[in-house]
Amino acid sequence: MTGLQLGDAAPEFRLVATDGREIGLDDVAGPAGLVVMFICNHCPYVRAVADRLTDDANALAEIGVGTVAIMPNDTVRYPQDSFENMGTFATVHGFPFPYVIDETQDVARAYGALCTPDLFGFDAERRLRYRGRLDASGSTPAPQARRDLVEAMRLVAATGTGPVEQMPSRGCSIKWKTAA
Repeated sequence: MTGLQLGDAAPEFRLVATDGREIGLDDVAGPAGLVVMFICNHCPYVRAVADRLTDDANALAEIGVGTVAIMPNDTVRYPQDSFENMGTFATVHGFPFPYVIDETQDVARAYGALCTPDLFGFDAERRLRYRGRLDASGSTPAPQARRDLVEAMRLVAATGTGPVEQMPSRGCSIKWKTAA
C-alpha cells in the first residue's frame, strides 16, 4: 500500500460539497472517528455498493463516527463524474454525508488514494486505523458480505485501534489528470 500508513494523521482539506458548502475535517469528524471515502459516480465497484455506503455511514453515525466522500477523478476526461452528476448521484443514493470534489487531486495524492472506492478510517485523534474495503463486494453487490468497514470502525470507536487484518480496497483506478 502507498500513501498514508497506519498511525498517520489525516491530511487536512477544504473542498466544495454538492450542496455548495465548503467542507473540512472539522466539519465531518465525529467524536469517535472519521471515515474518508474516495468514490466516483461511474465506477461499477462504487455503483455496486452505493446504497451500502449510505447504510454503513448511518450505522457509523450512531456510534459517533463521521463520514465524507471525496470524488477525485478528472471530470474533463470522465464527464459522468462531473460536479452536477455528483449531486444527482448523492441524491439518488440518499447520502447522509457530504460528497465533495477534489478538483486539483491534491487531497487524493495526500491520502495516497489508489482507486474508487478507497476507504480510510481514523480514530478520534484522526490517526489512520483502517485502510481497506467496504466489504467483499466487487462490481456485483454482495448483500450478505461481512461489513469490513463497519466492523473495523466499531473496533476503532471502542478501543482506538484498528483490526490486525485489513483487506485492501478493490475498484477502478483513480482517473488522474494528464500533465499539460
